[in-house]
Amino acid sequence: MYYPEELVEEVRMKNDIVEVISGYVKLQKKGSSYFGLCPFHNEKSPSFSVSRDKQMYYCFGCGAGGNVFTFLMEYENYSFLEAFKYLADRAGVELPKEEYSKEARQRADMKAVLLEINKEAARYFYVQLKSTGGTHALTYLKERRLSGETIKAFGLGYSNKYSNDLYQYLKSKGYTDEYILKAGLISVDEKKGVYDKFWNRVMFPIMDVNNRVIGFGGRVMGDAKPKYLNSPETMIFDKSRNLYGLNRARTSRKAYFLLCEGYMDVISLHQAGFTNAVASLGTSLTQGHASLIKRYVQEVYLTYDSDEAGTKAALRAVPILKEAGITARIIRMEPYKDPDEFIKNEGAEAFEERISKARNGFMFTLEVLERNYDMTSPEGKTEFMREAARRLGEFEEEIERNNYIEAVASAYHTGREELKRLVGKMAVQAGLAKTVTRPKSTPGREKEKEDGILKSQKILLTWLASDENIFRQICGIITPEDFKEGIYREVASLLYEQYEKQELNPAAIISHFTDEEEHREVAGLFHTRIKELSGIKEQEKALKETIIRVKRHSIDEMTRKLEPTDIEGLQRLMKAKRRLQSPGELHISIN
Repeated sequence: MYYPEELVEEVRMKNDIVEVISGYVKLQKKGSSYFGLCPFHNEKSPSFSVSRDKQMYYCFGCGAGGNVFTFLMEYENYSFLEAFKYLADRAGVELPKEEYSKEARQRADMKAVLLEINKEAARYFYVQLKSTGGTHALTYLKERRLSGETIKAFGLGYSNKYSNDLYQYLKSKGYTDEYILKAGLISVDEKKGVYDKFWNRVMFPIMDVNNRVIGFGGRVMGDAKPKYLNSPETMIFDKSRNLYGLNRARTSRKAYFLLCEGYMDVISLHQAGFTNAVASLGTSLTQGHASLIKRYVQEVYLTYDSDEAGTKAALRAVPILKEAGITARIIRMEPYKDPDEFIKNEGAEAFEERISKARNGFMFTLEVLERNYDMTSPEGKTEFMREAARRLGEFEEEIERNNYIEAVASAYHTGREELKRLVGKMAVQAGLAKTVTRPKSTPGREKEKEDGILKSQKILLTWLASDENIFRQICGIITPEDFKEGIYREVASLLYEQYEKQELNPAAIISHFTDEEEHREVAGLFHTRIKELSGIKEQEKALKETIIRVKRHSIDEMTRKLEPTDIEGLQRLMKAKRRLQSPGELHISIN
């Protein structure tokens, strides 16, 4: 739904950034700003700054920065709309009601009721676990060495032996058969009638990233089958697009996830301090899972079981993760079956060592592939190298492909150039490549030049937004039209407009952009990391060079687009360019 900019600004202004961030980071006042340890990277000395005057935050260590919306988007992985609604609720700002069609309203109402039912069921299961009837289930969890704190944190529970107990409880709360069935908590049979989906099982509530219960997993207390049972797919529960433990792992601040197979593996790892562990929900890893993971991390360590089934699962997962742009590494559990067993026998320190020795996903697939060939015979090794070369040819980026060729050549004692030629040959045979022809242009250099200009424009916007004195000296030389069309130019225009009205407020400019990607990009424009310079003279020199670079590029672009008959326009641009060639005329002072 669209919300007017005035309302977005009202919500931002009613949520003091220092108060909001203090709920996540311990801040200490130093001068006019507040400092704390950055929540976005590991550090020992505080470099995370929050300004009450500017209503902005910035980390001098990693360069993260933005306004109160940006912080929640980065820390909680909220969309802009989610951050906006959260802060509106926090500030008591009533938002206009969304207009739904009759069908959409019914769907939204049903979804809300299903979430309520699951939440109520989770509470019920937790109470049952602590009751006399749940003693054996609680004993089982204690024997698995789970602390009371961990049991509470994950909301573990118990579904008792009476096969319609939960059903009767939910009915007493006023929920209808239709909705309880749609929540996946009961089954209906002509002979048995209505009965609970879960009974005599230890219960694992499954939560989405916003800590809402969307389903359950149950481990049977006895010999009944199946050993593990999950909620069926419902309106609120999609196994292929959710991960167990993600609601906790997403705030771990680790650069990678530990991807497990089972619920107990996740819980054991979290209890041992590895709070970045997640697991797929009783199904193989899917593209949906990979896309979800990509929102939070760029790297995954697979901690699958060490048996044959676990190895096959890891081999299936590696290409799926690679396709999503995620680097995969494999942690081997031998001589133990899984992370839970490993942690119980060896402890957290030994597991940390296994993480440090994790195998690269691609190299692991080759190690498993070796088992299909007689590596002691020339014929067997040759066939293996052909298959390895074929797989190497699937790397699209040349630099990545060459790095892997070098790694494989080293691991299997093969000449790098010979392997490279074999990769090319196998790619041509598979139809993945054509005979190489030299490009006539150099797009890489053009891209590099473009990136350099954009970096200069970012630096200039950061300078302009931070110092009015600099703006007053520059505004006669640099105009919004000198910035790249699109977001850069729009941000510059808004900034210049604020200065003209004497209402400088970069935080408001950031929240002007409600599209998630645009919002993050604009936040970055005002927080570009500028190389530390020792003295005022060096800073003035760097700023002057940046101005000249941005203006010269702008003049070149305008000249290129100029009509051949526009002599007056050409003369004006030539005059501006000559001015740049006389740096002495450009006086910039940084106080």
